[in-house]
Amino acid sequence: MAVVHKMVVGIYGTNSYLLLWKKAKKAVVIDPGGKMDDTIKKIQDADAKLEYIILTHGHFDHIMGLKDLKDKLGGRVLIHRDDKDMLTDNGKNLSNALGMPLPKVEADDIIDEGTLKIADDRLRIIHTPGHTPGSICIVLRDIIFSGDTLFRMSIGRTDLPGGNYPRLIKSIREKLFVLDGDFDVYPGHGECTSLSVEKARNPFLT
Repeated sequence: MAVVHKMVVGIYGTNSYLLLWKKAKKAVVIDPGGKMDDTIKKIQDADAKLEYIILTHGHFDHIMGLKDLKDKLGGRVLIHRDDKDMLTDNGKNLSNALGMPLPKVEADDIIDEGTLKIADDRLRIIHTPGHTPGSICIVLRDIIFSGDTLFRMSIGRTDLPGGNYPRLIKSIREKLFVLDGDFDVYPGHGECTSLSVEKARNPFLT
């Protein structure tokens, strides 16, 4: 069973998540949005292999540490097809606009929706467009890694290129709120929450 480590990285306080299967010696990183030194050390200390680097979307603040992480530990880069160009286009990932162009990294695999099996767990990929066309959420057991789709008492912004407010609301209501049971929500920024709390109290969704 995976142990989840939350790392707050980068200039925008991005939540990057390390999923570590210590017994199986496997690891997954979600959204390497800044310096990955602590993440790399945890993986190396566990003598684990980085299997995947999964990107919830392609904005620069979620991929700033991607090249360094991949160069040092490998791992297959996964992103939804509708955001894949953001990895190689600094206009689209917005790093040019901040005067911080990023080195280009190609995706190894394109993910739409489906399941990845790792050790004794399965990661379910759910396409949740709205913040960006290719935004995804990742479900691990009773946890949703929501990227910039859903936050504690808020939702992702839609005023950036590719953003679409009606699509975002539809994604949350029809892709996340319909999941059976309750889930902890681990967002791309800020504090964690739960699906039941957001259903009941999120001012953008009630």
